[in-house]
Amino acid sequence: MSIFLHQNDLPDNVSLGKSIAIDTETKGLNLNRDRLCLIQLSDGNGDAHLVQIAAEKKQKSPNIEALLKDETVEKLFHFARFDLAVLMRDISPVLGPIYCTKIASKLARTYSDRHGLKELCSELLSIELSKQQQSTDWGSEVLSEAQKNYAASDVLFLHRLKVKLSEQLRREGRLEIAQHCFDFLAHRVALDLAGFEDLDIFHH
Repeated sequence: MSIFLHQNDLPDNVSLGKSIAIDTETKGLNLNRDRLCLIQLSDGNGDAHLVQIAAEKKQKSPNIEALLKDETVEKLFHFARFDLAVLMRDISPVLGPIYCTKIASKLARTYSDRHGLKELCSELLSIELSKQQQSTDWGSEVLSEAQKNYAASDVLFLHRLKVKLSEQLRREGRLEIAQHCFDFLAHRVALDLAGFEDLDIFHH
């Protein structure tokens, strides 16, 4: 495994193929307050690219923008709702097919109420993740090795989890409804960014 750290954008010579795992780290979980600090990307082959986003955001991120807008590239997330909102707010629209392992887990693993990335990696891949760096200062100009390893772990296994979860969804006849949920994410994120994040639009 190799972890590559970049500033504000992916280098021109980095190509990640047609299926990319993406995650973000922010200063907090409030879309109206907390800025984007880090974007993690992986093509599933064991390497992770971490892109630090400067607080003043004077520099654009054209390569990441192009990647996010590429409708031929599948984007894999764990809890896509938040990551998509942050990316759409601070970088660009996210186009193309979306797959969310948290949604897939909730529809496939109905025998459990534990759908975090740590639990999925442990059960489905026999990989134990450390979450000690989950609550840390991602806005720091210099990231520790522990932070970099933690950030990389959020994207390194999503391709393998997609395979396992899709197998369960297919077996249980829920692959189509999962796809409908993935397709609805863009609308759910638009509501979040418009200030309706706490509204259950289907509630009576």
